This record gives sequence, C-alpha cells and structure tokens, in this order.
Amino acid sequence: MKSFLKLLLLFFFLNNCETISKKVDIATQKEEEKLSKFLKKRESDLKIEFGKPDKIELSNKQNKILVYYDTKLTIKCERRFELNQNNVVVGFSSKNCF
Repeated sequence: MKSFLKLLLLFFFLNNCETISKKVDIATQKEEEKLSKFLKKRESDLKIEFGKPDKIELSNKQNKILVYYDTKLTIKCERRFELNQNNVVVGFSSKNCF
C-alpha cells in the first residue's frame, strides 16, 4: 500500500512539473513574439511602448543597448534591446519575463 501511495504521489508531482514547464514555455514564446515585432523599428517606437529605459549601455560594437526592468510577483524581469548607429533595433533579449 505504501509503495502505491508513493507511486501515486510521484505521478502527480511529475505531472505538475510538466504543466508548469509548458506554461513557462508558452509565456516565453509570447514574450519572444512581442519583442520580435520591434526588430528593424526605430528607438522612438520602442520608447512609445516601454517608456524611458532604466539603463543605457554601449556594446563592444558601439551599439546602444536600452535596458528595461519590470517586477511581477517579486520576480525581476529584464528586457534588453540593441540599437545600431542609426537607432534601429537589431536585437533583443529577455530574462524572467513571463
């Protein structure tokens, strides 16, 4: 009886982990789709959507990187957009933005 209970608990645990993983994958895919719409757009379009960046950095290629932070449920989300010398978005990354 104990082994059946352990097996049942293990099944529910693994099933819940798979469900959470699927939800994270879907949220990540939606985030990528949202941010990819800004590729080849101007800096002004980015600022209309996200506002003033929290930080501005320079990459080793002398491209400008605009960094935006957001917090949801105490999880810090970071979005980074790389702009070329013409102030056009050429890349992005997102971390912990579900």
